[in-house]
Amino acid sequence: MSTRLSHVDRRGRVKMVDVGDKPVTDREAIARGSIRMSRAAIGQIRRGMVKKGDPLQAARLAGIMAAKQTSALIPLCHPLPLSSVHVDLTPTARGYTIEARVRTRAQTGVEMEALTAVAVAALTIYDMVKAVDKRMVIGDIRLMKKTGGRTGTYRRI
Repeated sequence: MSTRLSHVDRRGRVKMVDVGDKPVTDREAIARGSIRMSRAAIGQIRRGMVKKGDPLQAARLAGIMAAKQTSALIPLCHPLPLSSVHVDLTPTARGYTIEARVRTRAQTGVEMEALTAVAVAALTIYDMVKAVDKRMVIGDIRLMKKTGGRTGTYRRI
């Protein structure tokens, strides 16, 4: 594995990686994160009592939209034709686990799109429930798996 950063040239200047000569392959990335909150906030979400509406459906939609806009948010990301974006929210004792699965057929991977989807989904929940709980904690956002491309499969242990 190279220790040289791909987004920095020999003189230390930021650059966009040229993926023009890379083969087009099927690629997938799965990212996961969490949002922890008070019992009162969890109760309001699960009883459908959040005044702004259903934060889980809004978070799912926001995550999908964010994945599609990643290249506009992260300066050196390539715009990609996404073939699929799924955002799942699973209840836990302290809040929710958020997982995004993103797919494309392209010359570069979709790790950033999956990570962005998780982050924005969590922020959307925070925004919709902050009137009840300003102490919510968003965390543990990480890549779980990626497939395709030169480096093959990565799976978090």
